Amino acid sequence: MTIFSKIIAGEIPSYKIAENEKFFAFLDIFPLREGHVLVVPKTETDKLFDLSDDYLSEMLVFAKPIAHAIEKAFHCNRCGISVIGLEVPHAHMHLIPINSSNDLNFTQHKPQASAERLKKAQEKILAVL
Repeated sequence: MTIFSKIIAGEIPSYKIAENEKFFAFLDIFPLREGHVLVVPKTETDKLFDLSDDYLSEMLVFAKPIAHAIEKAFHCNRCGISVIGLEVPHAHMHLIPINSSNDLNFTQHKPQASAERLKKAQEKILAVL
């Protein structure tokens, strides 16, 4: 069972943004930028493109209102999307408020955010979701 499956099951606490029967979205505790959200399928699949076509398209539709909320909640040009998939063997996408392509640079240092900052970011997104 991956760390994401444990978060989805409630075994590990998270800063939940949205959930339905197939997907779970929560804040990354090591964010590249404030408001960095992970969107994860509840089906434990290692690689994003191993998901069925329907599941993959539904994941993007699930992420769409979250991306719009991120754009409203944080000062940014847009919500960027990235699929890296090397950190955890469970398919996921990153939704990140960005102003430049460097804001999606995963080689940057990603310090752990404080509980206070994460709660504030969660409240900002949920207020406009």
